[in-house]
Parts: sequence; C-alpha cells; structure tokens
Amino acid sequence: MPILGLGVYENWDCYPSCLTAIEAGYRHIDSARYYENEEQVGQAVRECGLPRKELFVTSKIYHPDFGYESTLRCFDESYQKLGLEYIDLYMIHSPVSGKKRRLETWRALIKRRDEGKVRSIGVSNYNIRHIEEILKAGLELPVVNQIEIHPYCQQRPIVEYCREKGIVVQAYCPLIRGAFHDSIFEEVAKEYGKTIPQILIRWSLQHGYSPLPKSSQDGRIRENAAVYDFDISPEDMAKLDAMDKGDAGACQWNPIHVA
Repeated sequence: MPILGLGVYENWDCYPSCLTAIEAGYRHIDSARYYENEEQVGQAVRECGLPRKELFVTSKIYHPDFGYESTLRCFDESYQKLGLEYIDLYMIHSPVSGKKRRLETWRALIKRRDEGKVRSIGVSNYNIRHIEEILKAGLELPVVNQIEIHPYCQQRPIVEYCREKGIVVQAYCPLIRGAFHDSIFEEVAKEYGKTIPQILIRWSLQHGYSPLPKSSQDGRIRENAAVYDFDISPEDMAKLDAMDKGDAGACQWNPIHVA
C-alpha cells in the first residue's frame, strides 16, 4: 500500500484533483460511498495513463448500510461506480451500528475479498474493543484501521494495539482541518523552511502512519507531496508529540466510543 494518500472527502468534483495528485506522485486515493465521488475516482484512475497495478484505491461502507446482504449490495454498487477490475481496499467506515451488524458487515467483506473483487479489507474509527470483537468471533483481523491522527489527537492506545496486531494505521485529518494556528507549528515550520501542512504530514510519516491529506487545490496537493527531502529532528518530534490531547483533541467526528 502506498503510504501517502489523497483524501477526497467533501471534494464534489475530485476528478481533476485525482489527476493532479497522480501527476504529483500520489499513488493512493481514499474515497467512500459517503463521499459520493467514487465514479470520479474511478474515471481518474482509468484515464491517468498509469497501469492499474501502480495505483491503490480505497472505498468504504457507511453505517446506515451495515448488515450482511446490504453490505454485499453496497459493495457491488461501489465496485460498479468505480469501474475498476478490483478495489485495493474496502473498509467499514465506522463502528456505529452495534456489534451484530458490524460483524455481519465484516463477514460480507470477507466474502467479497475471497471472491477477488477487493484485495484487502479494513476498518475505520475502530477502538480496541471493536477490533477485539472481530477476534473473539473467530474472524480474521482487518489489515488497516483508519483513525484521526495528528499532534492534537494521537490516540496512542489504539495505535499501540494495532501495531501489536500487525494492523496498519492510516491517519485521516492529518492537517487538523486547518486548525493549526499554534506557535509550535510555526516555529518548527520556519526551522525547516517548510509549510505547516508539510510538517504535519512529515510528522505522521515519521511515526509510521499512512497520512491521507485532502485538498482540492492543485498547488496544495503538490505541496503536500513534497515531504521527502527532510527529516524532523527527534527534539522537534518530541515538541509535536507533547501537544497530544488524546481523543479529546479530535477536530470533529471521532466515534471510537460507540457501543
């Protein structure tokens, strides 16, 4: 899985953004049924000029559609909208719905994976106990857990658990929805001659996360990919780590505590 991905949430016309991102070096596009732009993502992947195997496409099923038969149907709709031979990663978008429907949904995704329409399956916004219920049901664990991760919201217990289980941690909202007006960010960015978004993405990469910055502006999409020519020092990483507010630092929706 390519580490850096383009998030396309709230990008209602993401076709040009996807093409810009692929040209800038991104090889991973993160979409979802809820985003209502799977068709545009698929079109960009088909028309970008790169072999399909060089690109990684993610989509997700939202909680109102959970359930075994409903998940099979919704997955097939995503598959058709994307118009690709296969989906690289399909995920449960959140744990909202209750244990029974979560597990039914997970079993349906395993079925579609075994059929070859999707290569890997994962979850998003899952806390430790939500992953444990999969394990206790005797089912295989997700390969990915996508959660909100940035210096204000580091969710360290979930990250540690996922690493122990070999689950990749994807970081959505790595740019804190632009709410990074803090002198520490400004100081670190100035020290390296980089923008604050570049510092935040680099921080995520150095922690071993897979960050998914989103933007619809060509310049920012390219800027967010220019993060491989510097390293943040251990001292500056420690400064950024010290900003953690736990899950209380989430900038919007963080449903990790649902039953």
